[in-house]
Amino acid sequence: MSLKQDLFRRPAASWRTWSFTLVCAALSACGGSVDAGAEEAAPELVAREDSLANVRLRLMAANLSSGTGQDYDPGHGIRIFQGTDADVVMIQEFNYKTDSAADLRSFVDTAFGTGFSYYRESGAQIPNGIISRYPIIAAGEWDDTQVSNRDFAWARIDIPGPKDLWAISVHLLTTSSSVRNTEASNLVKFINANVPASDYLVIGGDFNTGSRSESTFSTFSSVVSTASPYPADKNGNTNTNAGRNSPYDHVLVDNDLRAYQTSVVMGSSTFANGLVVDTRVYSPLSDISPALSGDSGASGMQHMGVIKDFLIPGDGATASTVTVLSPNGGESWTAGSARTITWTASGVSNVKVEYSLNGSTWTTITSSTGASAGSVAWTVPSSASTNAWVRVSDASNATVTDLSNAAFTITTGGTTGTGNVFINEVLINEPGSDVNGEFVELVNSGTAAVDLSGWTVSDGTAVRHTFASGTTVAAGKAVVVFGGASGIPAGTPGAVAASTGSLVLGNSGDTVTVKNSAGTVVDTATFASSLAGTDGVSANRSPDASSTGSFVLHTGVSSLSSSPGKRASGAAF
Repeated sequence: MSLKQDLFRRPAASWRTWSFTLVCAALSACGGSVDAGAEEAAPELVAREDSLANVRLRLMAANLSSGTGQDYDPGHGIRIFQGTDADVVMIQEFNYKTDSAADLRSFVDTAFGTGFSYYRESGAQIPNGIISRYPIIAAGEWDDTQVSNRDFAWARIDIPGPKDLWAISVHLLTTSSSVRNTEASNLVKFINANVPASDYLVIGGDFNTGSRSESTFSTFSSVVSTASPYPADKNGNTNTNAGRNSPYDHVLVDNDLRAYQTSVVMGSSTFANGLVVDTRVYSPLSDISPALSGDSGASGMQHMGVIKDFLIPGDGATASTVTVLSPNGGESWTAGSARTITWTASGVSNVKVEYSLNGSTWTTITSSTGASAGSVAWTVPSSASTNAWVRVSDASNATVTDLSNAAFTITTGGTTGTGNVFINEVLINEPGSDVNGEFVELVNSGTAAVDLSGWTVSDGTAVRHTFASGTTVAAGKAVVVFGGASGIPAGTPGAVAASTGSLVLGNSGDTVTVKNSAGTVVDTATFASSLAGTDGVSANRSPDASSTGSFVLHTGVSSLSSSPGKRASGAAF
């Protein structure tokens, strides 16, 4: 195996017994660098917090080059790095002056500190890299087949505590969402083949994603958490491009590391979900000195930095943890109903439980209750909300905390509302030969949201998809199950990929059946060859979105050949 593909193929337990000199030599051969003084400086750097207690780890995604050369020589990005004090940075367009070893070392020393290590991929016009406060014990690059001037840069980092951190720096293409999804799919394969499940993982950098509904995120969700809440700037804006209208840049971590996410604290300011660094709106600017207000608006500065903080167990520490179990995102709870909030906790005696109806203002349910109980009864408040959250914290240490993985919904109008889920549209004969484009659309024509957790979609032979826990379909809305993530058109609302990897619908005809979590048939439909034999044309209810309508070719109800996630006319549900 080439050095580029895997710098060291050694058992995980043996990493720390290798000579630091060997690491330095290997990294240099791969285009990276580790300063000879880094090993001696590491204990002092780690000691910024007690290594036997929880350690704050700050991760940053940064495409902060400016000027006309796609490099850091103008200095705007350097000041932002100095002011935000990250521990591990996934950097893009990693160029500085002549790109000599001396110039790159000078950049790292100036922007971060003389004790930091770095890896920079070789042979790239706008290389990706990783810069770390902690020792880089292995690094390399994995091929990005969609672009010629950079690859995926990775580093295995010896952070405090029993686990290593695998950091991957990416710079996806602007060409199209389908190309970005191909890049994501390829990277996921590299991760599954090389990154131990027992270590932490972060993917960070410039994704160039136009929206958070792109299939790229569905693809990445198999290895990292892509769920909200998202980092935001001082004004609550979560977008990161220069115009602040698209989410280009991201820090995505695996579920093990996400459990330790904590608020980002900058001087007098706290950012509960992480920080998008825009110096033009940040106040007070003294929090991130020496950054200047105009740095994020400098000529050639196309991105904002993204920061997330984590409070991880240090070396020899017994970690204190709290994890919210329910509601954990996606549920629809009725106002005034009796519910139970549940959690798990370790190393915690008592917990504080709170809720929010907007993600920023919190109301206390109980200021202290026994952590070992794992639950507390809650009467859902009477106010409707589509952005409700629950937070559980150590009652004596607010830094040990967790909140719902995503927002849940509170509905008003009593308990008389009912859901009505049925099969509305099925594309059996995909356009071309890409079976990832096959889909089954379900519509809820009822007056209440329906929890689809554990529901299944089958063809005439076997179960092809099981809905994940917490999946709901709101009243009057749709969900669409596609054969594969790469077949999901950009911007398709409510779209997921089949959990088995394919729908396997037969072009000569097939039967689609939907069952609830108890195994009861909710809806079933059999499609003859007349509805399955036309390439790229789906079968759709007529009238559209009617549970009693018969199935006809989509071209019989609309000029469109199909309309996944939308009404037959192409309008939104």
